[in-house]
Amino acid sequence: MLHDTEIKSVYHIAICGTGMASLAAMLKSRGYRVMGSDENVYPPMSTFLEEQGIPIYEGFDPEHIRSEQPDLVVIGNAMSRGNPEVEFVLNEKIPYISLPDALREFFIRGRYSCVVTGTHGKTTTTSMLAWVLQSSGFNPGLFVGGLPENFGRGFQLGDGPHFVVEGDEYDTAFFDKTPKFLHYMPDLLIINNIEFDHADIYRNLDEIKTMFRRLVRIVPGRGHLIVNADDPVACEVVEPCYSNLHTFGRSEAADWQAVDIQHTEQGSRFAVRHRGKTVAEVDIALWGEHNVQNALAVFVAAQQLGLSIEQIQQGLRTFRGVRRRLTRIGEVDGMVIFDDFAHHATAVKETLKAVRSHFPNHRIWAIFEPRTASAKRRVFESQYYRAFNDADRVIIAPLHRPDKVPEPERLSVERILEALRGQGIPAESMAPGEPMLNYLSQHARPGDVFLFMSNGDFNSMPTKLWHVLNHKRG
Repeated sequence: MLHDTEIKSVYHIAICGTGMASLAAMLKSRGYRVMGSDENVYPPMSTFLEEQGIPIYEGFDPEHIRSEQPDLVVIGNAMSRGNPEVEFVLNEKIPYISLPDALREFFIRGRYSCVVTGTHGKTTTTSMLAWVLQSSGFNPGLFVGGLPENFGRGFQLGDGPHFVVEGDEYDTAFFDKTPKFLHYMPDLLIINNIEFDHADIYRNLDEIKTMFRRLVRIVPGRGHLIVNADDPVACEVVEPCYSNLHTFGRSEAADWQAVDIQHTEQGSRFAVRHRGKTVAEVDIALWGEHNVQNALAVFVAAQQLGLSIEQIQQGLRTFRGVRRRLTRIGEVDGMVIFDDFAHHATAVKETLKAVRSHFPNHRIWAIFEPRTASAKRRVFESQYYRAFNDADRVIIAPLHRPDKVPEPERLSVERILEALRGQGIPAESMAPGEPMLNYLSQHARPGDVFLFMSNGDFNSMPTKLWHVLNHKRG
C-alpha cells in the first residue's frame, strides 16, 4: 500500500495513452507533481495534457527521469523490457507501479468500488451507472475507457462514497500479467457477458473463465454480484457464490427481467419485472437490445446502492451515451452516417441489429476494419460470416498491421467476403482512403445508412464521407 505522505511527484512512462493521461490528470488534480513521456505525442492527448499543465517529454530517455527525480513511476501497459526508461527505473530501483494499482491506491481504496466487466458493453454500462449516481447527487469517482457524453471526459474524481470503474480483462503490465479488473477491490460487480477475446494473451475461453472466477472470489460477502442470466458462461463463473447474487436478463430464470421492449425514434423503452412483478417503466436514449441489457444491469445495481426507482429512471432517461458508440456523424439528403467502436463479431452483429431495427426499410452499408489483436485472428473468422446478416452492402478493410499476427493465425478478409457473397450480400474489400471515399460517394443513394465500425480512427472515414456527400450536394 502506498503512503501519500511519501509521494509528491509521479512520472508516467507512455503518458499519452487514454487511460494514462486520465490517471495523470486525476493525480494532478489531487495536488501531485505530474509529468511523463511518450513516443507519439500528438492531439488530442497532447492537447489535453497541456491544458492540464502536465509536461510531456517526447521520446523515451533515462535523462528525463533522472532530471525529474520522481517519487513514483507509473509504467503503461504497452511498455516492455528493453524500453530505456523502463530499464533505468529497474536499474535504479525507483518505486514503480501499474496503472490499475495506481488507480486502486490513490482513488479506489477507502471508497465503495463498483466494477463493470464483460466482453461487450463495459464502457457504456460503466458510464451509465456513474451518470445515474451523478444525476442523483452522489458525485461518484469514475474511470472508463471512453468518452461519456454526460461527463465530457473519461474520468471524475468525485467526492462521493462510490467509485465506478470499467473492469478490463486485459493484462495489467509487463511485470503483472493478471487482468486489470483483479486490482479494483469490487464491492459491487456487474458481469454483462463473457466470450473468448484477447487471443493475443488468452489461449481459449477457459483461461478467461479462470480470471473471472478469481474476480468473483474477491467480492466481499456483503457485496453484490449482478450477473447476466442469459449468458451461460457468466452464470457458470459465479458458482459457488459467497456474495449477494442478483441476476438480470430476458429469460424467466432472471431475478430482474426486461420485458415489453419497444424501439422508438428516440431510443428504447422497456418494463422492469422483479420476480414476476412489474416495478418500473424505463426509457433510454440508446438503440438496441444490448443497450436494454446494459440499462437493466444498471437498474439492478442502482437498486442495491439504495437509489429510488424515480432516481434511476431519471438517470437512465438523461444518459446521452458514449462517443463512438453509434455516434451519429451527420445526415445528407436522407443518408445517415454512424461511427461505432464495434470490433468483436458479436458487437458487429448487435450494432447492425440495432441499426436495422431503426432503419428497417433502408439500405445499410456495413464498413468494417479488422484492427484488434482478436479481430485479426483466424480463430474468430467464422463468427464474422454471420455477423453482417443485417447489412445490405459490406466493405471490409484489409487487416490493420497484419505483421502483428503470425501468417498461419491470420484472419482472411477474402474468405469472409466469399461467405457473405454466398449469402447474397454484396461485399468488397478496400483500404480506408480515397478509393473507399470515391466508391461510397459514387454508389450512395438517398436513404442509405453508412455504419463504420473500428476500434481505431479508420482514417477519419465517417467524417470524410460526410464532407464528400455534402460537397456533392452543393
